[in-house]
Amino acid sequence: MLLIGSLPLFLLAAPFVIARPSLLPTRAADKLINNVTIFDPPSFYSIPRTLYARTVLLETDGDEKNVLLATWENYSPEPPYFPIHRSTDGGSTWEEISRVTDQVNGWGLRYQPFLYELPSAFAGFAAGTILCAGNSIPADLSATQIDLYASTDKGLTWSFVSHIASGGVAEPINGDTPVWEPFLMLFEDEMIVFYSDQRDPNFGQKLVHQTSADLLTWGAVVNDVAVDVFDDRPGMTTVTLMPNGSYIMTYEFFGAPEAAFAAYYRISDDPTKFDSAPGQVIRATDGTVPTSSPYITWSPVGGPNGTLAVNAASDTDVYLNRCLGAPNSWTRVSTPESASYTRNLRVLPDGTLLITGGGVLSGSDNSVTTSSMDLSSVTVAACT
Repeated sequence: MLLIGSLPLFLLAAPFVIARPSLLPTRAADKLINNVTIFDPPSFYSIPRTLYARTVLLETDGDEKNVLLATWENYSPEPPYFPIHRSTDGGSTWEEISRVTDQVNGWGLRYQPFLYELPSAFAGFAAGTILCAGNSIPADLSATQIDLYASTDKGLTWSFVSHIASGGVAEPINGDTPVWEPFLMLFEDEMIVFYSDQRDPNFGQKLVHQTSADLLTWGAVVNDVAVDVFDDRPGMTTVTLMPNGSYIMTYEFFGAPEAAFAAYYRISDDPTKFDSAPGQVIRATDGTVPTSSPYITWSPVGGPNGTLAVNAASDTDVYLNRCLGAPNSWTRVSTPESASYTRNLRVLPDGTLLITGGGVLSGSDNSVTTSSMDLSSVTVAACT
């Protein structure tokens, strides 16, 4: 969660299919999309109206290769819900197909949705089942509850599955006890849910995960990033798999020496053991350190190592690395998509990078938009 000193910038609105898209010829430049509007909220929505957009590519959807679902924080009248919009043309056009509503708490689904498609059968659900994890929070913000929902019909209907983690008041203030920002990933026949955790009295905030073999019961809380200085706040986990079999995690780090909320990363052969990996700052070859709400993905475009892509709320750019996360090989590249808090990155079957945002923390007129870019056409720093 974002924090400046002891004051929140905003109630935090961070990281998942590990995508291995079948690589088709790169999309022609005239087919790229530029700030397509997915949803323009009505004027009666509460400010910031929308935030924290997320997408999923339906990779098990038969012959259809460009079907996407999108959701976001939706500041509608009470109780809030997570809208589900679908695109069947790679993000050019969208329509609402359903809403994920709070079926158990009576509070609404308020913050930090995350969409994940099961790549294989798991826990009694068929491959292609869509999972939605998000934070159920009452209108008075007195509690936080990360809950899990599932859709077995490609996002048309949704059913409650389980409570994952419960926390206190939804305030990003050290000493309060909320939980935030779920990120899902299947690994070795267990589902991992990564999230930010303020419940440990020894840490203002830390990054943790829990695992489940059945999506109903969740194991012990395991630390991923826990910094000795109480006021330091790592947050907003996202993870992707690299072609060498290692996993890379990004997170924002309030307390970093380089900049407030500097984008950091860790690399591990085992995504349940990030706590033992060293943290490194993302610093581009031009010296820029991106800050706030980073998101990472991997694309097969760009050579034998493919391309790692990271973005952050501090600018409209992406930070690309074709050297498996080598620290001196991040290149800052411009994109057509507007800056947003925790923009989502998604690789399409043709290798195009889709960038989707829900607006900025201080925005009074946010909307949900998406753009795409051709990674094969950009020059990235060589490996050293």
